[in-house]
Amino acid sequence: MLNGKTIILGVTGSIAAYKAANLASLLKKQHADVHVILTKNGQQFITPVTFETLTGNKCLTDTFDRNFQFNVEHVELAKRADLALVAPASANTVAKLAHGLADDMLTTTLLACTCPKLIAPAMNTRMYENPVTQNNLNTLKNYGWTVIEPASGQLACGDTGKGKFPDEHEIVEYVRNEIAREKDMEGMRVLVTAGPTMEALDPVRFLSNHSTGKMGYALAKVCRERGAQVTLVSGKTHLSSPVGVVLVPVVSAQDMYEAVTQRAGAQDAIIMAAAVADYRPASVSDQKIKKSDDDLSLALARTQDILAALGANKPAGQILCGFAMETEDMITHAREKLERKHLDIIAANNVKIKGAGFGTDTNVITLLTKDGETELSLMSKEEAAARIVDEIMRMRK
Repeated sequence: MLNGKTIILGVTGSIAAYKAANLASLLKKQHADVHVILTKNGQQFITPVTFETLTGNKCLTDTFDRNFQFNVEHVELAKRADLALVAPASANTVAKLAHGLADDMLTTTLLACTCPKLIAPAMNTRMYENPVTQNNLNTLKNYGWTVIEPASGQLACGDTGKGKFPDEHEIVEYVRNEIAREKDMEGMRVLVTAGPTMEALDPVRFLSNHSTGKMGYALAKVCRERGAQVTLVSGKTHLSSPVGVVLVPVVSAQDMYEAVTQRAGAQDAIIMAAAVADYRPASVSDQKIKKSDDDLSLALARTQDILAALGANKPAGQILCGFAMETEDMITHAREKLERKHLDIIAANNVKIKGAGFGTDTNVITLLTKDGETELSLMSKEEAAARIVDEIMRMRK
């Protein structure tokens, strides 16, 4: 959440300016204090009233507007801002910002900002790919700006290519990565696993589970927002990879085993939130022979235990967190797993409890360590992820 954060949203003369209304609304729903600065050309596509209605703040348009309290308004706003975002950014505005020109309310304010600055270009493909525009964007990067790459597709002008305004939810993720949380994980390397694995039984059937990956993706997102370098090893899900996270897609348990163990030694923390299918076909010949469901169990063998392998080879200082989904005797089984697999933390939940388990947006977790246990109430998976990460950071002190 962006509660208490002041954000400057600059909207320029791009046809995508109308999408900035939804962006402002999304930021407001994150409880940010949003102040929109609309350029003269931007007013040709959308009115100040729209932003004033959505944000509850006056939409600034004129550097010399006399209807304000007695202070230098653009400087005062620049001082208060936790983040500045220009979305959409026209080629003209990109050029002005890259060369320090300050001839309107937006560029004047941004020149006075010392907070993190993001820019989302949106323009015709040929304008975007023009070497002049690319040089200007590289100049902004050199000055510390974060450039949000435009999407590809059919543009308003009818051309097809790169230059579309990015999805507004993606832009919000960039904002959250900058200012949503304290950067107490800066410099840490974290590997998170998520989603289900799938074991092919024959060319048609496979063995899997009901995991949606929501818990693992929430963990990856929280770690990234707290400043960590995050690698997400994920089975097939319908979720989008969090912004700024390195995604490593896998299918089978063996794929996940190899992806995780190859990277494990370089990690400061590993969080195994994936629901790994426990069995695989014993051999190719068995797959061909065993066709009936009655005989299926005879053709299965245990998959490699990824968590146990990580625990047995855990380097000094690394924090290893696992998950335990149980239907009965949750604490007993989870603690046994904690000790047997040499884990530092285990997050246990009972899938029979309402609001916990697969496919929900909430979870009910008990965190167990060698020192004790902490029972968490029903909360969103993102909140639960934050509590798990809090425990990881506590153990690193």
